[in-house]
Amino acid sequence: MTVQKATNIVWHDHTVSRQEREAYNGHEGCTVWLTGLSGSGKSTLANMLEDALWQKGARAYVLDGDNVRHGLNKDLGFSPEDRTENIRRIGEVAALFSDAGIINITAFISPYKADRDTARACAKEGSFIEVLVDCDLDECERRDPKGLYKKARAGEIPEFTGISAPYEAPDNPELVVNTTGKAPEDNVGEILAYLDANGYLSA
Repeated sequence: MTVQKATNIVWHDHTVSRQEREAYNGHEGCTVWLTGLSGSGKSTLANMLEDALWQKGARAYVLDGDNVRHGLNKDLGFSPEDRTENIRRIGEVAALFSDAGIINITAFISPYKADRDTARACAKEGSFIEVLVDCDLDECERRDPKGLYKKARAGEIPEFTGISAPYEAPDNPELVVNTTGKAPEDNVGEILAYLDANGYLSA
């Protein structure tokens, strides 16, 4: 649990409501939380989904794990404690994007169930869509787009998820997309179909 250190602060409501923003945008604000192993395809799907939503006239934005660690979370490493704080901060930022009426797509390994639950708790009820990007570890290693698995196997990267650190898959995600031997366009289509069927693409 994060301790509130600041005192003498008061929550200020916006003059423009979330409902007004969503009505203006023509869709709900929500968080599509992609979770999965390194190399499973999270960033690829996130960017393709952002583009597909943009082409539909939706306001969408990707919060990518590496990008966020270049700025907001540049002070965090990959220890369990830092991973927890990394996801806590992103959960809060994602909730702000959703409140602004934006469909934000996060691409983070986010290996711990408890941390993803914390991110979900930041969101308005029903606006957090957890998507397991499921991919066999062997396939992730075969892809190894950043050469990280090779370094992890050589002992050069400590606490690497799936090798020397655990990955706790979601028990009940809103959606599972399998990227092993499946075209990313099909995976994006599955996510879009879910969003459409559950009313997220209309306000």
